[in-house]
Amino acid sequence: MVSRRLAPFGVTIFTEMTALAERHGAIDLGQGYPSWDGPPFIKDAAARAMAAGGLDQYPPMAGLPDLRRAVADRYAEAWGRPVDPDVEVTITSGCTEALAAAFLGLINPGDEVIIIDPAYDAYPVGAALAGAEVRRVALRAPGFRLDTDELAAAFSDRTRAIVVNTPHNPTGRVLDQTELTAIARLCVAHDTMAFVDEVYEYMVYEGIHHHLATMDGMADRTVTLSSLGKTFSLTGWKVGWAVASAELSRGVRAAHQYLTFTVPTPVQAGAIAALRGGQEVIAGLADHYRSLRDLLCAGLAEVGFVPHVPQGSYFVMADHTAFDKGDDRQFCTWMIEKAGVAAIPPGVFYADPADGHDLVRFAFCKDEALLTSALERLRSATG
Repeated sequence: MVSRRLAPFGVTIFTEMTALAERHGAIDLGQGYPSWDGPPFIKDAAARAMAAGGLDQYPPMAGLPDLRRAVADRYAEAWGRPVDPDVEVTITSGCTEALAAAFLGLINPGDEVIIIDPAYDAYPVGAALAGAEVRRVALRAPGFRLDTDELAAAFSDRTRAIVVNTPHNPTGRVLDQTELTAIARLCVAHDTMAFVDEVYEYMVYEGIHHHLATMDGMADRTVTLSSLGKTFSLTGWKVGWAVASAELSRGVRAAHQYLTFTVPTPVQAGAIAALRGGQEVIAGLADHYRSLRDLLCAGLAEVGFVPHVPQGSYFVMADHTAFDKGDDRQFCTWMIEKAGVAAIPPGVFYADPADGHDLVRFAFCKDEALLTSALERLRSATG
């Protein structure tokens, strides 16, 4: 029996669509995982650490000291201020666990949490687990800009936190300086925390990725969350982190120790190698994904979709209404069964699923041959 807090969420649409795609041998442009392996030098570092011995037992709960230092150095450079690896960095089992730890460690039952729609589905679940009440603010097509008046109206004296995701999944929107400044001012005015999911921070094609933690009044009220998986194509490694002030980190760690306690030691060793030696990977990331984005968006438009070209992340939202195949879930089911291509119906990302009924989310973190094959299948099914 599912608990009352989780009952509204049920089995995820990812699980349903993945199972259907497997039955039909569909090309998976739904789930956001790359179709290639991560860099060999990172895997070699983890293998060497495992073979060398001495890393088979529990590491420190907050993460290996060298990994925490590598994360701290990364943010100190980006933020222009020191970050203390001993008290401000917590290594978690992916960004998803970092989010759960932030919700459970820092939110009390009855608090209000603001979530920006469409939202990664772990956000409302995290709020539900913490017993929070959720208030939603929507990004709307075609521009997916944040309406700062609607945002201001969502804040109250009970607002404990806002969840900010930039670059944004699923819309690909990169929040600009004006939008983030508005968020910061409201957080300061209402004494509100910000949980900032930055897992796509190096996948920016237009605009600039700004760190909310660097804005006036936000250093001590921001929990910055990210991971190894998206940047280094290692989504299965589940190495993430939360970076926050010592006070906020105490709350994150209080939950983390009872969620996973720690992250497997050998993959932490690989993560050290990634953060210390992965500059070349990061430098080429945006250009690599931009070319895949452009390939998919051009092909979708040719087939008959209306793609909303993303500024960042590795997802694209596209309007499917020209095909007249029902709502987003019906269309995605048709696409799997008739075209052999899987995508995600984004209604699941909205408080009101009808807001996503005209859209479909494709992932372009796939190699050119796979994207080309998927587009050929769509042409054949719709031609």
